[in-house]
Amino acid sequence: MKKRTTLKQIASVFNVSIATVSKALKDSHEISINTKLKIQEYAKTNNYRPNSIALSLLQRKTKTIGVIMPSILNPFFVKIFSGIEHIANTKGYNVITIVSHGKLDKEMTSIHMLENGLIDGLLISLSEETEAKQYYKHLEEFIDQAGPIVMFDRVSDLVETDKVIVDDFNCAYKATEHLIKTGCKHISVVSTLNNIGIIKLRINGYLKALENHNIPINRKIINLIKPGYDFETEIKTMLDYQKVDAIIGLEEFSAVESMVIAQARGYKIPEDISIISFTNSDFFKYTNPPITCINQHSVFMGRTAAEILISKIEDPTNVFETKTIKTNLIERQSTKPLVYN
Repeated sequence: MKKRTTLKQIASVFNVSIATVSKALKDSHEISINTKLKIQEYAKTNNYRPNSIALSLLQRKTKTIGVIMPSILNPFFVKIFSGIEHIANTKGYNVITIVSHGKLDKEMTSIHMLENGLIDGLLISLSEETEAKQYYKHLEEFIDQAGPIVMFDRVSDLVETDKVIVDDFNCAYKATEHLIKTGCKHISVVSTLNNIGIIKLRINGYLKALENHNIPINRKIINLIKPGYDFETEIKTMLDYQKVDAIIGLEEFSAVESMVIAQARGYKIPEDISIISFTNSDFFKYTNPPITCINQHSVFMGRTAAEILISKIEDPTNVFETKTIKTNLIERQSTKPLVYN
């Protein structure tokens, strides 16, 4: 294997100091043009690459950020990561990504690994177990010892740090109100998530909309399906024994699967049951019928979170902010047209 070209080797070739080679490669005005050109040409010919580990030790910066997400299979998080990576690349940062799979233990071990000088800061969307147990010591230790944290989407108010969220309460309120205005009165909410803050906020927004429009609340069609329970069985049971004319899927899977199950049981969408989903997945345009959804602008959320984190890395401050991303409802054919009086 060919030996790696180093600053020391280049310095010996030209009989100059390592500092001179370093300055020449950075195009410093302190080095003569003739020397700079020779050194730069030699480095290019011999495939010189800076030693990133040595540089990070010298500068005490890795130019790397960490990202921990609950899932990479969820298109919502894929889009968030796309936004994060775009900003990181633009700012000259590398990205280390870890999936917690919703587990507190995985989240903790990942953070303990990353805090040993591998990254300058961390972006995180909390695991379901972390929120359920309200255990945040590992996050507080990272902030104290390793660098800034920016939380996105699934956050906790118990950790003092920057956050990027959407207004989940008002999103759900507006989605429910939209269905009411199309004539729906028996609106179900369905989710495979239970113990996380965003779901609780969405449920509260849904309940408030029903209350404000004087629609009785039927707790039997608030369907939060726990781990280990069969999704299809739960939805079939609800449709067979409860009156339902609309379903709000609090995440993509719940919306799509609920629609498929309803159609398989003979319900027409949206004539019999309307469907709205949280997040705007690209494939919603190609389902039959295309699904009405709440666009949470996930790419923009990722970009915003990354910009805040890199700003904190480069200019540390103890002033924290919570940035709320605006959302909008994209109407497609899974909901009935608005009824105008």
